[in-house]
Amino acid sequence: MGIPFFYSKRLIKISLIAVGSLFMMPAFAQNELSYTGELGISVGAAHYFGDLNTRGAINAPKPSIGIFYRKYMNDYVGVRVHGRFMQLGYSDVYNKNDFQQRRNLSFNTNLWELGLQGDFNFFRFEPGSLGYRFTPYFTGGASLFYFNPYAYLGGKKYHLQPLGTEGQGTAMYPDRKPYSLVSSAFMVGGGFKYNLSRKVNAGLEVLYRFTNTDYLDDVSTTYAGSAVFPANSTAYLLQDRSYATGDRIGVAGRQRGNSRDKDQYVTVEFTISVLFTTYRCKF
Repeated sequence: MGIPFFYSKRLIKISLIAVGSLFMMPAFAQNELSYTGELGISVGAAHYFGDLNTRGAINAPKPSIGIFYRKYMNDYVGVRVHGRFMQLGYSDVYNKNDFQQRRNLSFNTNLWELGLQGDFNFFRFEPGSLGYRFTPYFTGGASLFYFNPYAYLGGKKYHLQPLGTEGQGTAMYPDRKPYSLVSSAFMVGGGFKYNLSRKVNAGLEVLYRFTNTDYLDDVSTTYAGSAVFPANSTAYLLQDRSYATGDRIGVAGRQRGNSRDKDQYVTVEFTISVLFTTYRCKF
């Protein structure tokens, strides 16, 4: 007796499925989950160091917030693009030095920064594993940033760069040009990160900047002297504010800042990020 046709058709179909499964199993076995990068945010505080804060005091922190993408090169190295917005500021009222208290200058600025960083883990970091979910790391890189210092007079806000408070752009000081509001910085720091789950990392980072400008605070060199500015103008009143603490000290040529040292700033930030994954061939 012959095998009915529909039985033969069923046997052929089962055989094809079985053979196909044998070929597909090695392919699945050769693929593993791979972490390619992470997208995250940073939130913390920023602090300024420069001509108004020569002691390196940390007593006027201001907010910092950012967004970043880190590309994983391997378990130890990553490359990061990080954009930040922060505020910086300081005042001579915080200083203990007699001259600085008499000088009575202050500033604030909003700062926008775009940085490129390399991150180097001290330990192997493998999200999703039990044994490699924590590491301290070193980071370094460079950034471009935009700033625009301002101060208040009579409760009103004035941007300082257009005023030429050290004689920039005047006939009496042709060598003093208005400073650029865009500058660069070298970045160095470190932190640690911890893998909370297969999809989330958290961390803490301290990042210090050595800038290429001495005008974050609008203070760099010597007083231009009151003769440069129209009497009682905004520039006249903001370039030398010692009148609020006694007799004016801002005579032409007297030291106002220290042009030999560039300004600096630091951020301390908490980070949280979402991981991106892909499948890759293991062999």
